[in-house]
Amino acid sequence: MDLLSSAYADPSSDDDDNNKQPEPIIRPEKRHKPGYPQHVPKAPIPGRYVSKRERLMAHKNPNLNPPVVELGSNSESDRLASLRHKTRGYPRLTQVLEHRPVSLHGHTKAVNSIQWSSCHAHLLASAGMDHNIYIWNVWSNNQKKARVFSFHGAPVKDVKWSQQGYSLLSCGYDCSSRLIDVEKGIETQVFKDDQIIGVVKFDPQDSNLFFSGGFKGCLRLWDIRTGKVVHDYVRNLGPVLDVEISPNGKQFISSSDVSGGNKSENSIIVWDVSRQVPLSNQVYVEAYTCPCIRYHPFDQTFIAQSNGNYIAIFSSNSPFKLNKYKRYEGHGVSGFPIKCNFNVNGDKLASGSSDGSIYIYDYKSSKCVKKVKAYEQACVDIAFHPVMSNVIASCSWDGDISIFELDG
Repeated sequence: MDLLSSAYADPSSDDDDNNKQPEPIIRPEKRHKPGYPQHVPKAPIPGRYVSKRERLMAHKNPNLNPPVVELGSNSESDRLASLRHKTRGYPRLTQVLEHRPVSLHGHTKAVNSIQWSSCHAHLLASAGMDHNIYIWNVWSNNQKKARVFSFHGAPVKDVKWSQQGYSLLSCGYDCSSRLIDVEKGIETQVFKDDQIIGVVKFDPQDSNLFFSGGFKGCLRLWDIRTGKVVHDYVRNLGPVLDVEISPNGKQFISSSDVSGGNKSENSIIVWDVSRQVPLSNQVYVEAYTCPCIRYHPFDQTFIAQSNGNYIAIFSSNSPFKLNKYKRYEGHGVSGFPIKCNFNVNGDKLASGSSDGSIYIYDYKSSKCVKKVKAYEQACVDIAFHPVMSNVIASCSWDGDISIFELDG
C-alpha cells in the first residue's frame, strides 16, 4: 500500500527541492559569419503551425507580420483563389443553405445546362441562351460568380467538366465545341463542325476523347490531342438530343428527335463505340421524343425522359428491354428539353418539369416522394451534388439557378 500511495501521491506532497523548476537555459544567438548570406525568416502563412523559434523571431522583429488579403476584390488573384477555395468539410454548405435555396443570378436568358465539378465540388458550371458560360463558387459568401466566358458567338447548349483539373467542354449554336481552361480563363481548343452541336460528353475511360451530337443527326467521337474526328456514327437520325456513355466506355446511347417524320424506332439507339454499329435500334418504339438519357450509377439500367410526361426505365443489357410495369410520372415535359438525374447514392431520381417544379422520385418504388416549387417558368436541368446526396442544383427557362437542400 505504501508503494501505491507513493506512486499516486499528489505532487504537492513532495519535498520542496523536488518542486523547484529548472532554470531555463538561454543559448546565445549564432553569430553571422562574414561572406555567408544571412537567413531572414519569412512571414508566417496564416493558418499553419508556427514553431517556437519563429515566434521568438517574430517577437524580436515586430515589423514581420503576415500579409493582409483584402476580400471582395475583383483582381485576377482573387478569382483564382475563389476557384481553388475549398471548405474544410462539406457540411458548411448545409449551414449556408439552412433549408433555404441559394439563388445564383447572372444569365439574362434561359439556362440550358448545369453541372457540378466532380474534382472541385464547390464549383458549378452553367450554359445559357445568352451566349455565356458561368462558373459559380457556391461555397463563397462574397464572390459566387467566379468566371464568365463568352467564347461562343451564339447560344450555348451544353457544358461538361472534364474528369481532371479545371477543363471545361462546351457546345452551341455556333457549330463548334470548345475546350476551356477555367483556371487560366482561356480557350485552349475549338472543334469546328458543320451542324449546331446540342450535346457533348467526355468518355468516362479516356478524358482525351469526347462525343458530340448535332442538329443534323450526326454523332462524332473526337480526339482532343489531334483535334480531329476519330469515328462517325452514321444513321438516318433527326436532331440528336442527348448522348450517354456506359461506365466502361464500350457502349453509348443516343436520343434523337422523331417528330420530323423519322421512324420512332430511331428515337433511342444503343451503339457499339469501337465497331460504330447499332446494337439495338428498337429500344423505345413509342412516338415520343426523349430529351434526356441517364445510366443508373450502380444498377444495370438506364432511364429516358419522355415527352409523354414520364420517365421510362430500361435494362442496360442486351436486348435493352423496356420495363412496362414501372415508370416515373407526375411531372410535365410539354416540349421543353427537361432533364433528369440520379443522386450519388442512386436511390433518388430528380426531374425538372414544365410547371417550374422539381420532382423527386424513389428509384426502387418509382413513387414521387417530394415536389419543390422552384420557378414560375419551366425547370430545365437538375444536378445532384457529387458528394452530398441531399443537395441539388437546378436551372430554369427564365435564367435563374438555385441550390436546394432536400430534407431526409
